Amino acid sequence: MALYFVGDVQGCYDELRQLLDLAGFSQDEDELWLTGDLVARGPKSLEVLRYVTSLGERATTVLGNHDLHLLATAAGYAKPKKKDQLEALLNAPDATKLLRWLRQQPLLAEHPTHPVMMCHAGLSPQWDLPTARRCAREVEDLLRSDQGNWLLCHMYGNDPVHWDERLAGLPRWRYIINTFTRMRFCGMDSSLDFHSKVSPKQQSPNLKPWFELRPQREDEPELVFGHWAALMGQCPVPRIHALDTGCVWGNQLTLWRWDDDAIFSLGCPMYAKGD
Repeated sequence: MALYFVGDVQGCYDELRQLLDLAGFSQDEDELWLTGDLVARGPKSLEVLRYVTSLGERATTVLGNHDLHLLATAAGYAKPKKKDQLEALLNAPDATKLLRWLRQQPLLAEHPTHPVMMCHAGLSPQWDLPTARRCAREVEDLLRSDQGNWLLCHMYGNDPVHWDERLAGLPRWRYIINTFTRMRFCGMDSSLDFHSKVSPKQQSPNLKPWFELRPQREDEPELVFGHWAALMGQCPVPRIHALDTGCVWGNQLTLWRWDDDAIFSLGCPMYAKGD
């Protein structure tokens, strides 16, 4: 049984299936872990969700910012964006079932037998792993509760940018969501920045990628993340793996096989334009 990780699919169903075939993925024997943002921008978000759910326990995904926006849109708290191409999904006869499944997915996933974990955007430089776990479980439980729709309605916003254990209520939950699903750069004081999406080589020195500011701990599992297409899969920090390589932007969809460190990539047509 092999363990595969794939970067942000964003509705690129055909490319996902082609890449899995290229790598020799077995639906009956192997595991597929997905870095979140299963939906939006690509043309077949419905097919992606149907396929991933069909894999049952052999698939593990985490929630990304586009996944959360889909849930907020379906609940009536956000307007659907035409460029997200979600009409077929929202109008599908099995939409309720698929969205219920999506809402149950975690923000942070850790493999039960291998020393590897996964989230969509990253882990706050201000968090150790126990704090990250606790914060993830806190918001996951809230999303699955009768307060979940309230949180989806009020999660939008960039504040606060600093973690404080004394944070409570919406500011606390918004920081957690933004860290796990939106973070890229941080200030030198570890404050979250949501304005720059470029490559670190193009960014001014007053901002650093979150992974360069977070202390590295040898006793932590390796970390896999997506979200940051401008990295093109390049992360200089050992034991941290960036897998979003901009499939919907006409670049590649990338798959990493844990067992032998093999990388598989597939060129993709450009589905998304603009921000």
